[in-house]
Amino acid sequence: MVMFLFLVVALAVVVGAVTLAVVGGGENGPLPEAAPERLRDPLPPDRPVDRADVEGLRFPLAARGYRMADVDDALGRLGAELAERDARIADLESALAGARSAAAHGPVQASGENHVSMDKRQEGRP
Repeated sequence: MVMFLFLVVALAVVVGAVTLAVVGGGENGPLPEAAPERLRDPLPPDRPVDRADVEGLRFPLAARGYRMADVDDALGRLGAELAERDARIADLESALAGARSAAAHGPVQASGENHVSMDKRQEGRP
């Protein structure tokens, strides 16, 4: 019986000491909150994102999956860069179509004096 009483008292002392240490019984107060895990390798802010950046992107785990703010930031950045690239591709394709159209119609003369239309040449023929 004495041994059982000693174990109960020892257990109560240990639980009390751990509780005081965790809750804030020391000089520095309670333990600080742990900082949430953040995205370790964010997308580079100083250059366009390339395939290796996207393949190397790893999101830290949160209580219920991934941190939504990190995922939203990454998806927003990727969406903006894709939209910018799509606009650039559309501009280049329209410039290419214009260049092909100009090449199909032949070189443009600097002045209209030397230019003879096909209609005028065909009028003089029988």
